Amino acid sequence: MSLTDKLATHVRNLPRSGIREFFELVLAQDNVISLGVGEPDFVTPWHIREAAIHSLEQGRTSYTSNLGLLDLRKSIAKYVQKHFNVKYDAPTEVLITVGVSEALDLAFRALLNPGDEVIYHEPCYVSYSPCIAMAYGVPVVVETRAENDFALLASAVEAAITPRTKVLMLNFPTNPTGAIMERAELEKVAALAIKHDLIVFTDEIYTELMYDDRSGWCSIATLPGMRERTILFHGFSKAFAMTGFRLGYACAPQILIEAMMKVHQYSMLCAPITSQIAGIEALEAGAPSVEEMRKEYQRRRNLVVKRLNDMGLPCFKPGGAFYVFPDIRSTGLSSREFATNLLREESVAVVPGTAFGQCGEGFVRCCYATDPKMLETAMERMANFVQRLSK
Repeated sequence: MSLTDKLATHVRNLPRSGIREFFELVLAQDNVISLGVGEPDFVTPWHIREAAIHSLEQGRTSYTSNLGLLDLRKSIAKYVQKHFNVKYDAPTEVLITVGVSEALDLAFRALLNPGDEVIYHEPCYVSYSPCIAMAYGVPVVVETRAENDFALLASAVEAAITPRTKVLMLNFPTNPTGAIMERAELEKVAALAIKHDLIVFTDEIYTELMYDDRSGWCSIATLPGMRERTILFHGFSKAFAMTGFRLGYACAPQILIEAMMKVHQYSMLCAPITSQIAGIEALEAGAPSVEEMRKEYQRRRNLVVKRLNDMGLPCFKPGGAFYVFPDIRSTGLSSREFATNLLREESVAVVPGTAFGQCGEGFVRCCYATDPKMLETAMERMANFVQRLSK
């Protein structure tokens, strides 16, 4: 008997995560400085942890509503209205999930029929294409380019639309590039969504971590005619340094939230109550800590971008998130060769750009959510490595 033959075809054909595959190499080596895993290096602020601890001391260990604690949904609705300038009804238009990853999975499974096409942009977070495939959809890639600072062009989206297109997936600021979308181009994309009657998924997990003057920034959900066709995804992992709490949410018109909740109630049932209570504290009192972390990330971004450009690896200054995506093509190495050799020779871990799509070839992702002293050392080692290559 072949157990491989027993596997579901659409699962058997899924690739392993390029990030996790590379980090198996990292685990085999000692004293590595990792610029790889996309996780804040800050500990969750104490007042948020204290809220979780206090909830356990009170014996709050039960299930919640499938939609999540109403108090948390109210806090989310208030926060989203303030932060994104879009209003949602807490009892019916907000769903609490086990991280944003679950929210995305629910949305794809709730909306896609076999053969429906989903347009998304690469380089991108590694799970988008597999999530589409696991929901029997068809992933359709639109590539973004370094010459445009990896922003998505409406003309590229339009060229990818077919009669089978149902969903457009956006993520700005973007993992792995830190790219953002300017309002003018976002308005063109919104017009295409309306013209072709598309549903838009917008993953806003990094929006608190934007830098420089972003007064013109907006979410696509706020543009005319978009709220009714958009699912806004957000969560607590990045801005509040709460990755291990596994807490996310989706905001959308009631009919879409209801469909997602149906899938959620038969799989996860609800997010952990301890995490939900911590989430209330984060939204109600976490802004000062978020701003403190944002300023530190901006300082690190400036340092890393300058050092990379100085060592001859062209790197644009990303508008958000905590990643840079330097161009390593001048070294003559592929992305994987560069990352593997840098790890072996200098004990610095970066992620090959191809982990985020084939158009990531010639680039690597460096995460600067790392202790500043370690970051300085990593840049010194990386400069030594590049200098040797140029001889």
